[in-house]
Amino acid sequence: MSVGIAVAIVLALASTTLTSLAYLREHDAAAQLPVLCMRRPLHSARLLVEDRSWMLGFAMESSGFLLYAAALALASLALVQSIAAGGIGVLALASARLAKRRLSRRERSGALVSVLGLVALAASLAGGHNESSGGSVGPILLWLGVTAAVAVLVFLLGRRLIGVAVADAVAGGLFFSIGDISTKLTTQGGLRFAFVVTLVIGYTLGTALLQLGYQAGGALTVAGLATLLTNALPIAAGTIVLDEGVPPGVLGGIRVLAFAAVTIGAVLLAHPEKPSAARSAQAPGAVDGTPSS
Repeated sequence: MSVGIAVAIVLALASTTLTSLAYLREHDAAAQLPVLCMRRPLHSARLLVEDRSWMLGFAMESSGFLLYAAALALASLALVQSIAAGGIGVLALASARLAKRRLSRRERSGALVSVLGLVALAASLAGGHNESSGGSVGPILLWLGVTAAVAVLVFLLGRRLIGVAVADAVAGGLFFSIGDISTKLTTQGGLRFAFVVTLVIGYTLGTALLQLGYQAGGALTVAGLATLLTNALPIAAGTIVLDEGVPPGVLGGIRVLAFAAVTIGAVLLAHPEKPSAARSAQAPGAVDGTPSS
């Protein structure tokens, strides 16, 4: 394992821990605010910015992003993202501690599987295969475009089918994945720095949707589902459209199993939670993201 890869792993672990704690703070702050609305973005943004607790959470999340970007400059997207996926274990433990409750059997299983996945990933790094040709722009743009289209459909149609919190979490996670992939592309420099545009769009919409979801569901449900997609899609994109290589032989098999383990762990942890009674009792306008009259 090279020094650069080792540093990237430390940076990714620090990033995912800081980001997970930031999500919890943002959730607690957003849940106490008046109803946020996508139709009134400036009003909603002002409510968030004027809340000191939320701003602290956002500052923590921004710091986590800077660590994440630094890790991406040193290692492949799939590698950094698989480490970041383990952050959902931090999210589960911290949310349970703050709520003064014990983790359920499913949550414990998810955390264990995630940790085992990270151990398997570390073992696969002995091969030192981390090369990437960067992929072609055409397939990358197609991937990002399809992801954005699915996110919009989930937001517009999914709220009635799968619930507000889950739909916002899924749509937010999809947009966050666009931001993560774009971050990797931006760190490659040259003409690919233009992907900073999709980076900003992805993270802005992902953050906005996450705040809406926080007002309708629990932190582990919303942030957990978003984290699942934020990590699973870039891992897949790293291999499919960025041409990031997988080690041959046994090490390659171990790495594939590691990627699968952290994703399965995230699925186990991101189970639905009941929204708070206060939010459940809000007017119908709160459900569709529209302020009640």
